[in-house]
Amino acid sequence: MDTNNNNVLMATLSLQVQQQEFPSLFTNINTLLLSTPTKPKNYNSAPPPFSSTTLSTQNPNPNPSTLLKSLTVLDRSLTGAAAGGIAGAFTYVCLLPIDAVKTRLQTKGASQVYSSALDAAAKIFQSDGVLGFYRGVSAVLVGSATSSAIYFGTCETAKTVLARLGSYPPVLIPPTAGAMGNIVSSAVMVPKELITQRMQAGASGRSWEVMLRIIEKDGILGLYAGYSATLLRNLPAGILSYSSFEYLKAFVLGKTGKGYLEPAESVCCGALAGAISASLTTPFDVVKTRLMTQVQGQGGNKISVTVRQILMEEGWTGMTRGIGPRVLHSACFAALGYFAFETTRLAILHQYIARREAAAAKAGI
Repeated sequence: MDTNNNNVLMATLSLQVQQQEFPSLFTNINTLLLSTPTKPKNYNSAPPPFSSTTLSTQNPNPNPSTLLKSLTVLDRSLTGAAAGGIAGAFTYVCLLPIDAVKTRLQTKGASQVYSSALDAAAKIFQSDGVLGFYRGVSAVLVGSATSSAIYFGTCETAKTVLARLGSYPPVLIPPTAGAMGNIVSSAVMVPKELITQRMQAGASGRSWEVMLRIIEKDGILGLYAGYSATLLRNLPAGILSYSSFEYLKAFVLGKTGKGYLEPAESVCCGALAGAISASLTTPFDVVKTRLMTQVQGQGGNKISVTVRQILMEEGWTGMTRGIGPRVLHSACFAALGYFAFETTRLAILHQYIARREAAAAKAGI
């Protein structure tokens, strides 16, 4: 009888702690997302995306992975969004120099100015110094953090809702959720990327000044030049990246017999997945960059016109411009991204655990 009372008391305390920590966030949440408990993870089945690396290399008590299962959908979405935002900003800033070189190589007429990626990097350094590699960094910080948070939050929500549709094939849930995340986050990412690439291509002034000039010349829609091409690039890239990572992870776990990846293993799998995805989707990225770096109304602003123009002027080689830096960038991005996201989410969960333990200690249990 005492044991039953203790169990009831512990359950009541846990509910009170969660309500205290998230007082205003649950008010208008959809009943569908709150009423259905989450299913425990089955490590023998195909792992879902964004939980692909181990949460910890240690064994904290209580276990963060166990805590993840007990969180509500909204809690998990907010945790994923927060971790994704921080990880996105961190990863983009770390890899901005490589992205600057790639943008220079993909800009129209680059083949007549730069002989290689190293030549482009050297000329950027000679003309602008180290800061030349970080032009548009403020737009990267704001845009990347926001778009990554929206992306991970959308993916978490989509996966949960799709999982509750009994008729939806489970194997299609990860790519569908990833596609939905890309569509929503691209609405934030495209203006950020447009401003950054205009500055990397030589536009003068600060990020907000470049943005105002774009709006003045092309209107609000000018900030979304290349949106369709971005989706054309991101959707297949996302599906290829996550699918490759899951296959690589399954292979590694089959060899090691473990239920999780070690940090070094997740970095290697992420790098390979990013490289595979980038190498196959570089033509989409070239088209997107051309659309973004040309003035609205100059040349052709349609995908088909841009593709024909590239093929006529540069041949098929033009569709692979910047493939080296892009593969390197994507491989590093995927490796850093998985590591940064899982580490940040682990830190958030540890804070959550600490608050629950403090509340329990305060209650005298």
